[in-house]
Amino acid sequence: MEGIRQRNISVLMLPWLAHGHISPFLELAKRLSYRNFEIYFCSTLVNLTSIKHEIFEKYCHSIHLVELHLPSSPELPPHYHTTKGLPPHLMPALKKAFDMASPDFSNILKTVKPDVLIYDFLQPWVPALAFSQNIPAINFMTMGATMVSYVLHLMKKPDDEFPFQEIHLPDYNKSKFIQVDDQTYTSKVLTWLKQPFDAVLIKTVQGIEGKYIDYLSALIRKKVVPVGPLVQDVVLGNDENPKIFEWLDDKQPSSSVFVSFGSEYFLSKEEIEEIAYGLEYSMVNFIWVVRFPMGERIKLDKVLPRGFFERIRGRGMVVEDWAPQAKILAHSSIGGFVSHCGWSSVMESMKFGVPIIAMPMHIDQPLNARLVEEVGVANEVKRNKDGKLEREEVAKVIKEVMVENNENDIRRKAKEMGGNIRNKRRERHRRSGR
Repeated sequence: MEGIRQRNISVLMLPWLAHGHISPFLELAKRLSYRNFEIYFCSTLVNLTSIKHEIFEKYCHSIHLVELHLPSSPELPPHYHTTKGLPPHLMPALKKAFDMASPDFSNILKTVKPDVLIYDFLQPWVPALAFSQNIPAINFMTMGATMVSYVLHLMKKPDDEFPFQEIHLPDYNKSKFIQVDDQTYTSKVLTWLKQPFDAVLIKTVQGIEGKYIDYLSALIRKKVVPVGPLVQDVVLGNDENPKIFEWLDDKQPSSSVFVSFGSEYFLSKEEIEEIAYGLEYSMVNFIWVVRFPMGERIKLDKVLPRGFFERIRGRGMVVEDWAPQAKILAHSSIGGFVSHCGWSSVMESMKFGVPIIAMPMHIDQPLNARLVEEVGVANEVKRNKDGKLEREEVAKVIKEVMVENNENDIRRKAKEMGGNIRNKRRERHRRSGR
């Protein structure tokens, strides 16, 4: 009717409390805001504080932050209401506290009254609350279709081989992979499968995971919609971490590797030592982000090999705790990414056309490493029969990926894939009038 302004559709979003989940949820929120959706983004205060700077002026009227209150306890103070820097032994307590926040989230639903809820994987109480208030709920997976279809296959068809032989786990990875006989995890997955959602959004690209998306859809008998890599846009020209970019600016194009293992995995002293020697032996320029659990006072020179800083002076930089990963990967001097193959890191590396030196650690990472090798944009660092990293193998794979020659298909394929992903994004922007 004339004279009546159409109301924007409101969406409440609730990700799990990890940066690798919050970041893609926020990127999806930004893309929905382009389409005139009103977004209410719900998380704990410590997580909301960490993303405030990413909600630029153009989003401030369409993306609203909503605080989720977790039960307080002496072992889990508010600064631990996130997985970033969380000591590993406190992860069960954080998961329990998140589940116990359901009464507060129920009140948030009643207050916001969204038209639709977008929620994270394995939170069965979340859609149940939404359905009790007649609010449609959509599941958003921040993992890849390869990982999810593999796990569901093991649960639903334990006696059958996974139909894609190139995706497999070596014996040393199986002990670190999600244990499908874990009753709590299995129960959550089975509960999720029974939820009456109509579709699943998944952070991936059809051209990379097409057959795994189709297989996942067949397993859950629901439509699976890929929403792209959801990598944050790189903001150029700011003075964030100037020393890093001054260092990179002095290096030749594609001459350096970026080394990072995500915000949740903490390397052992033995792993740090083998990686350090591997980087040293490779003779390749590198920037390495080393992290320790929050509150642990560990000095770098106590865990790195004696004399390491002197020997790598000029061609190596070690950064403690954090560095702007996407911006570093977008820099012209970066020619390789030594990565744990967390899904967000895989998507970022692919978007920026950077080949991967795969060093998976646990959970979905070994499967992601198999996928990027299959696609042709990575080489994996093979471990010994005990599952240990060895410095010579680390150095060998870095050199294989970084050497520029006519037979190096990995670098060529990575650049082609990055170009394709960015071109498709530009085309979507053009069609939407942005």
